[in-house]
Amino acid sequence: MTEQRSAGPPEHWTAGAGHRESGAGHRPTGLRLRPLANRARLDGIRHRLDSTRERLGGVWYRLDVVVRDLPFGLLLLIGSFLPALRSNGTVIGGVPDRPHDAVAVVVILLETLPLAVRRRWPALSLVLVSGGFAVDQLLGYHTFAATAMGVVLVSTGSHLERHRRSFVAGLTVAYVALSVGLSHLGTGETATEFTTFYMALGLAWGAGSWLRATRQAEAERRKRVAVETRDAERTRIARELHDVVTHHVTAMVVQAEAARYLTAAPERLEQSLSAVADTGRRAITDLRHLLDLLNPDHGTGNGGEVAAEPRTPAVGRVLTLVEQIRRAGQPVEFTEEGAPPESTGSSDLVAYRVVQEALTNALKYAHGSRTSVTMRHGEREITVEVSTDGTGSRAAAVGGSGRGLAGLRERVDVLGGDFSAGAVAGGGFVVRARIPAGGRS
Repeated sequence: MTEQRSAGPPEHWTAGAGHRESGAGHRPTGLRLRPLANRARLDGIRHRLDSTRERLGGVWYRLDVVVRDLPFGLLLLIGSFLPALRSNGTVIGGVPDRPHDAVAVVVILLETLPLAVRRRWPALSLVLVSGGFAVDQLLGYHTFAATAMGVVLVSTGSHLERHRRSFVAGLTVAYVALSVGLSHLGTGETATEFTTFYMALGLAWGAGSWLRATRQAEAERRKRVAVETRDAERTRIARELHDVVTHHVTAMVVQAEAARYLTAAPERLEQSLSAVADTGRRAITDLRHLLDLLNPDHGTGNGGEVAAEPRTPAVGRVLTLVEQIRRAGQPVEFTEEGAPPESTGSSDLVAYRVVQEALTNALKYAHGSRTSVTMRHGEREITVEVSTDGTGSRAAAVGGSGRGLAGLRERVDVLGGDFSAGAVAGGGFVVRARIPAGGRS
């Protein structure tokens, strides 16, 4: 351990050492706390740096694209006047080097500044930079700014939308003319060397074209995903609307039809109309929950509204559903075995929907026939069975679209369960579902 000496003459050092020994029992705690404090300080600094980087990034990407593309051109412009980079320019054709003069400054500006518009006006940028590059090579300046030729080819190949083949053809003709001029002015490079440089320029254009194709493919993929997501959401909303509206409206129609024949019995008529009103209130509540699905801010903090029921119907609410169907004139026997687990995920909602759709179909297509509902709660699954004798009257039947059972099958399949529905001997109909508990929501 490093010795720490206090100020003063040497004779006081020993006393100081004894003082340190007496406090040695407190030192380990201090040594353990310092790294924690330093780590917390470093975390705070890192958090501030990340926040600053995010803010600066947001400001940068809000700038106009010309402003964001300008710095690279300015770097090439400045580098072209640095003595260390002045002799590192591109040389083709073997034209002797020429000292920089006022014309060289114009050429450098022509090669670098158009890079600022390489994404907004790629065709104009390519024409200006190519012209500056041609003059640079023909006059023998060989500036560092000639590097911009490869950059503008990549950018134009990536962002040019129209007349792409025409530009490639025009650049090819211009390059042939430049090669002929350089052959007369320079030391005379071979056709192979000119061809090799042309292939390098073509590679830069090809790289930009690949970036363009990749960007378009990604945009199409995102568009396809958005369409699929929108269609899936529409299907989900249609299924929820079918479950809610069809069930409640069917019950209300059946109850209203029955009320027409109860005018001679005021008490029973009042009960029937009360049942219609209760069914309407439940429909409004369920529709409010569906609106909450579309708009999470809907129906919150409005003191005048009816208190919202749980958004996901619990299995215990099946009994309320059965009572509603009974009040509509359908004899229903309900049997529940076992106790539902504390956490069932979406299984209880799917089980509720299975019973709801099956009872709605029984009310529509076998009104007045005996119907039985059996629910069994296991540790890992919920089993639902709804059967109808099929001997009732169809006088109060309401037309359906046939999408209810298909929607139930999709719900159960998503959770990895089994679903079946079909007629049985004697004209009845049975719906069975095995729903794994704890499924995803």
